[in-house]
Amino acid sequence: MEEKQVGRVTHYFNRVSVAAIELTSPVAIGDTIVIRGATTELEQPIDSMQFEKQDIEKAEAGQAVGIKVKEKTRRGDVVYKKQ
Repeated sequence: MEEKQVGRVTHYFNRVSVAAIELTSPVAIGDTIVIRGATTELEQPIDSMQFEKQDIEKAEAGQAVGIKVKEKTRRGDVVYKKQ
């Protein structure tokens, strides 16, 4: 399966397991993302996503969204979407 870079992690909120991601391409609930970094290797579907504290189904390029993740991510980790 091909992967396309869709953004970068800008922050990780430990207590709620949410990665703040600055998007360069659109993503939607149900898309499978891969987050990779020096010590990060995580693949999961997007189950929960927020923009400005509101639940959303789809996010566009240029938005900074919060996505619930199952493992810790780090600032600078690259986010890919499986095609």
